[in-house]
Amino acid sequence: MQETETGLTKQARIEAILALIPAGRVASYGQVADLAGLPGRARLVGKVLRETQKTLPWHRVLGAGGKLSLPKGSVGFDEQTGRLQQEGVPVMGGRVRMKEWQWQPDLAELLFLIPF
Repeated sequence: MQETETGLTKQARIEAILALIPAGRVASYGQVADLAGLPGRARLVGKVLRETQKTLPWHRVLGAGGKLSLPKGSVGFDEQTGRLQQEGVPVMGGRVRMKEWQWQPDLAELLFLIPF
């Protein structure tokens, strides 16, 4: 993947944001892309999650509106549901209430934790 103006690859920027999502919180693919400085690149976030060799909290990333993106009834869907519920995030009907559980980084997180 090509480097961005900060010298980090797009993949590295996305991985940095993914690593910051705290347990018990979720983010959408679009939100991760926006925080990585890649607005409109939600699909790229999904690609990075599929292809990365790093252990990242993939289960905390959801589709728009809090929908789990994996097919209902699949092993991945069940694993994601279980991991979220272990962290205290309720999953009902394949969805998470984003208003209650979405990660909203504060200014300090944005200024000091995001490395770009």
